[in-house]
Amino acid sequence: MTNAEQPSRPWLDQALLDPGSVFASPEEVVDHPELTPRQKIAVLRSWEYDAAEIAVAEEEGMQGPDNDLLQRIILALARLTDGRDAESVAPTKQHGLPT
Repeated sequence: MTNAEQPSRPWLDQALLDPGSVFASPEEVVDHPELTPRQKIAVLRSWEYDAAEIAVAEEEGMQGPDNDLLQRIILALARLTDGRDAESVAPTKQHGLPT
């Protein structure tokens, strides 16, 4: 099925912009039956970028939630890519991920 043949999913567009507003956890993204592996990775990468930004803010003294979200996102990405997630390794704290 090509992109043109896939039904419109407004919730998927929202998930790409703000994954936490659509999914309760990174594991829920991995287990979602309607998403392709590529879509799951895209949602998790967006979430990873956001979580990394929060981690940077916390390091700079801003208060944020104290949780393991970033680690869980990285583990979810590793599950989808069989541990070969070269794009998440870069010299910046944000992992050099595109927006």
